[in-house]
Amino acid sequence: MRRAALLAATLVAASMAGGTARAEPDNYTEAARGRYLTVLGDCMACHIGPDGQSLAGGHLLETPFGKISVPNITPDNDTGIGRWTADDFHNAMHNGKRPDGTHLYPAFPYTSFTRMSRADNDAVLAYLRSRPAVENRVERDTLPFPFNIRLLMAGWNWLNFTPGEFRPDPQRSAEFNRGAYLVEGPGHCGLCHTPRNLIGGDRDSEHLQGGALQGWFAPNITADARLGIGDWSQEEIVAYLRTGHTDRTAASGPMAEVVAYSTSQMTEEDLKAIAIYLRERGAAAPPAPPAVSAEDPRMRAGEAVYADTCAACHVGNGSGVAGMFPRLANNQLVRQDDPTGILRVVLQGSRSVATPEAPTAPAMPSLGWRLNDQQAADVATYIRNSWGNAAPPVTPDQVRKMREVVADRPG
Repeated sequence: MRRAALLAATLVAASMAGGTARAEPDNYTEAARGRYLTVLGDCMACHIGPDGQSLAGGHLLETPFGKISVPNITPDNDTGIGRWTADDFHNAMHNGKRPDGTHLYPAFPYTSFTRMSRADNDAVLAYLRSRPAVENRVERDTLPFPFNIRLLMAGWNWLNFTPGEFRPDPQRSAEFNRGAYLVEGPGHCGLCHTPRNLIGGDRDSEHLQGGALQGWFAPNITADARLGIGDWSQEEIVAYLRTGHTDRTAASGPMAEVVAYSTSQMTEEDLKAIAIYLRERGAAAPPAPPAVSAEDPRMRAGEAVYADTCAACHVGNGSGVAGMFPRLANNQLVRQDDPTGILRVVLQGSRSVATPEAPTAPAMPSLGWRLNDQQAADVATYIRNSWGNAAPPVTPDQVRKMREVVADRPG
């Protein structure tokens, strides 16, 4: 609730100020360049302080192993990073280590930031040092035993982490390489969009193919046309990252913060580079499952629920309303193998992100109070297998488990 309120307050402030200015790179000062790099790294989304403006940290970041308190990275000497040297900061970004040599947890995405150059890291530090120091003491050891033993991270790193700066591919275009750097480096897209192994490392063979995250599902963003963004145009990807909205979808949940604090403030050139890279980022497309028959009792029941509850906004044929309610027809997001995303929205509802170019922020109401487990499963199955979609049917047990998730994570 606190983070949602802070995000809303930030967006309101931006609206009153006439919109959030783009963080255009400025080569005149190192700190100005560092500011843009913090936008690329989406630092504010995690390190936002209690005041909603500084990078003073303090909130609890959810992980599969417990909650981690996000640190203060303002230049406060006692509670922030005011005493850190440039070497200390580079070591944290590149190797995932504190100044005293203890290991950071990979909830801080040093596994991606390692690709950033020393010059980039120095620029980020210059920007952080230029900001006001904010005193906010954060309890850093919040994980339960045995995950609070940081020495275990030495073994985790040995299995899952190889430090090294980004190296452009000389066979690819400058735009492709810029996009690769942004996605794989400061943007750390794989932190959410790549599935995890049992100890929280990336499943490299499924890079960017979608992963569970904080009770949501970050979808496949590879060039796979069925589950990924392979049939999204470059313009469509750019529009989504800039505004948080397309006819297909609206950014909500954790992605709303990414759009608000990061991608909506990137330059047009960088957004295009990301689109070029992702559209060329191939994936071994799994075979499409057979669609559940329209004559299946679950489909018939789901169709009735849809007509009564959903069609007023998303239209009877799933076409939606451009600029307001995403279309569900031929939609990669609703036919992910994992139904977490659609169930979260059906049960809890959601509000899409507001950005200067799309300030309306349409909302989806919660239907969890109205639909029982079987009804929610049936309507999700119907949506996932109509109008060109095909996906595994949803079970009442999956709905029940999602209700438990929603109860633990109020919107």
